[in-house]
Amino acid sequence: MRIGELAKLSGLAPSRIRFYEASGLINSVERKANGYRDYAPETLVILEIITGAQSAGFSLEEIRPLLPLNASGWQHGELLEGLRRKVGEIEVLQKRLEQNKAQLLVAIESIESKPEGMQCADNTQRVLERLREEGSVAMPVRRQAKVGSVSAE
Repeated sequence: MRIGELAKLSGLAPSRIRFYEASGLINSVERKANGYRDYAPETLVILEIITGAQSAGFSLEEIRPLLPLNASGWQHGELLEGLRRKVGEIEVLQKRLEQNKAQLLVAIESIESKPEGMQCADNTQRVLERLREEGSVAMPVRRQAKVGSVSAE
């Protein structure tokens, strides 16, 4: 099939398909006498895998070893290993996002419960102290600059 048809079926721009070809993600294609690329039907499946994997957070370099060299050459073990590795990365990211969400909720609650008459600057200090107590915000490290034998803060 020609690149225009493949682009239409895959929803990808022809330039993206050519990029994947140049990157070695899809097999090089035959060129007809008129110079047109002639893609095999299984190229559409490979493009769907690439776009699906990218949507799941895989980089092109992570996708490359998961793709078969040809339509019948799937490497079962490598595919499973790559997918499991990505699931682990997603779980770590989810945990970090959950922690970030909890920190933001603490900050929101602390800001909303500002005591009557408290100045914003004082409330900011109160909120930061609460976040520090919960381990959400690291204490800033004071650096001392030494000038000769005298240190200045």
